[in-house]
Amino acid sequence: MASSTTTTTLSDLPDVILSTISSLVSDSRARNSLSLVSHKFLALERSTRSHLTLRGNARDLSLVPGCFRSVSHLDLSFLSPWGHTLLASLPLDHQSLLALRLKICFPSVESLNVYSRSPTSLELLLPQWPRIRHIKLLRWHQRASQIPLGGDFVPIFEHCCGFLESLDLSAFYHWTEDLPPVLLRYADVAARLLRLDLLTASFTEGYKSSEIVSIAKSCPNLRDFRIACTFDPRYFEFVGDETLSAVATNCPNLTLLHMVDTASLANPRAIPEAGGDSAVTAGTLIEVFSGLPNLEELVLDVGKNVNHSGVALEALNSKCKKLRALKLGQFQGVCSATDWGRLDGVALCGGLQSLSIKNSEDLTDMGLVAVGRGCCKLTKFEIQGCENVTVKGLRTMVTLRRMTLTDVRISCCKNLDTTSSLKAIEPICDRIKKLHIDCVWSGSEEEVKEKLETSETNHQDDDDDDDDYERSLKRCKYSSEAEHCSTSDGNGFFSEERVWEKLEYLSLWISVGEFLTPLPMTGLDDCPNLEEIRIKIEGDCRGKRRPAEPEFGLSCLALYPKLSKMKLDCGDTIGFALTAPPMQMDLSLWERFFLTGIGSLSLSELDYWPPQDRDVNQRSLSLPGAGLLQECLTLRKLFIHGTAHEHFMNFLLRIPNLRDVQLRADYYPAPENDMSTEMRVGSCSRFEDQLNSRNIID
Repeated sequence: MASSTTTTTLSDLPDVILSTISSLVSDSRARNSLSLVSHKFLALERSTRSHLTLRGNARDLSLVPGCFRSVSHLDLSFLSPWGHTLLASLPLDHQSLLALRLKICFPSVESLNVYSRSPTSLELLLPQWPRIRHIKLLRWHQRASQIPLGGDFVPIFEHCCGFLESLDLSAFYHWTEDLPPVLLRYADVAARLLRLDLLTASFTEGYKSSEIVSIAKSCPNLRDFRIACTFDPRYFEFVGDETLSAVATNCPNLTLLHMVDTASLANPRAIPEAGGDSAVTAGTLIEVFSGLPNLEELVLDVGKNVNHSGVALEALNSKCKKLRALKLGQFQGVCSATDWGRLDGVALCGGLQSLSIKNSEDLTDMGLVAVGRGCCKLTKFEIQGCENVTVKGLRTMVTLRRMTLTDVRISCCKNLDTTSSLKAIEPICDRIKKLHIDCVWSGSEEEVKEKLETSETNHQDDDDDDDDYERSLKRCKYSSEAEHCSTSDGNGFFSEERVWEKLEYLSLWISVGEFLTPLPMTGLDDCPNLEEIRIKIEGDCRGKRRPAEPEFGLSCLALYPKLSKMKLDCGDTIGFALTAPPMQMDLSLWERFFLTGIGSLSLSELDYWPPQDRDVNQRSLSLPGAGLLQECLTLRKLFIHGTAHEHFMNFLLRIPNLRDVQLRADYYPAPENDMSTEMRVGSCSRFEDQLNSRNIID
């Protein structure tokens, strides 16, 4: 008699176990794939999904399915047409019905993201979910003058008074005088807040000192506090010692504190003015650190010099034992490294996993080596605007931390062009996962290639000034901390071919008018697992002549086999949107220059910021830009951060598998009434109808 055998599959597990397994899968794409296994898995995925972002047109909200009953984090900020008040185009009774429909479909919402042009949308939505704990508001348009002071926030504190813990206004333009009176008026709600994000990039001056003190007093239980302010002593009510002390005194439970000067937010790569000092002293910083023993992440981007900060940073190590992430902007004396046998300043913060040093004028190679010796747990390191750091110091620091570093950012350093930056991080080329560098070429493509070849064969004698550095390098070479130094050649550079085996994300900055084509020649030609790249092109096109070559060089990225996502940011490229003067190019021709060759890449996702004309506040897709984007035949998602004519958008319908397209004017000030293009509510709806009516193969 033959014995029968049965095969047990994953579907045979009890529903309780399968539900637990499904709930532990957080990646959206993985969950989507999981739902395609069977009807049982589809039902499980729907019943356990906790995060959901709604796309599509707001007029179709009545069609939202009711099967996602466990969603607790709901994002309504990307509904089309983007940037318009939710449900505002409908009659009042229809608005109420649709709001009720959302409540029925998503009864468990605790976190809500919404684009709020006016408080009316909040008045409709918030009563549906009285147990909301987190709210994120978005608004890139100017604040309407008819809204009363604090009117944008009153609905939040009235309808979410019992459970509100977190308020995120980082992408919400408002007046700084709006919030403090509301916090005082609803003192009980404010006292329960645990997280408050006021790091709003669209501010020109940020929160004043008295407003910050008032907020800190109203929210004594904050654990996460981020705020944009002004540290410049030339401004009225600037932030100085008293303000910092008030924050530490009134909010002693802080685990995360970000205080960033608005000038740094508006222009992160700005070169600081010579001789400008802040009103922040090392003594006060020591008091602040003493008052915040639970601090785990600290960002102080002051924008003005904080002198003799080394003593304060030594206190930071002893007072804030839990600190894991630190970013310092324009702190001087962060690590003097005058004595090789003794660590000082930030080098004593041995528990740091992430460190960013920006515009530190006196940071030298010796200081950087000391950081590498002392901060033995670093996984992420960023250096910006440190003019005294060279490839030798950075390379030694990277070698010391070879076993931990996976994320490095290098920008605005005078002695670190592209080739030097890549040589400096060569010791971790087989481990690094994320990298940012500036595309600063030291010569033509031929000169770059020749420089690379000679650097591997010729040995250059060191100057007498480098004796101290050489002695420290020898100590590193024979110490257990830098065991990998011995794998380099006589030049201090690896002689074998570089393979960036684990590099998954690459970020590049390049000045307008420069070319991308030399990039592979600098040593970044072999990145087998690179999946995502971000390119920021910045500068003023006005006054520049036509480039010598017809294309920027995007086609050179075709050598990366797994590259599928790109963010091409030309938003800070300034030019003439209309007629340009003789011998110059308008923005449409510059856009052709930037986008030529993009069709040769196998991209599935693209975020694109068109160049802008600030004089007329216009940032729109041109005819050449639309024509070149339609050549990206593998695209699935395309987000254009600007405006466009409707007939230009129709070009994109020729991309066969394109599923998700949206125009987002997420820059300040977003155009109130777009008179420069045809892309209004009706034209957005017509385009989306055509896009959704197509048959997608898969």
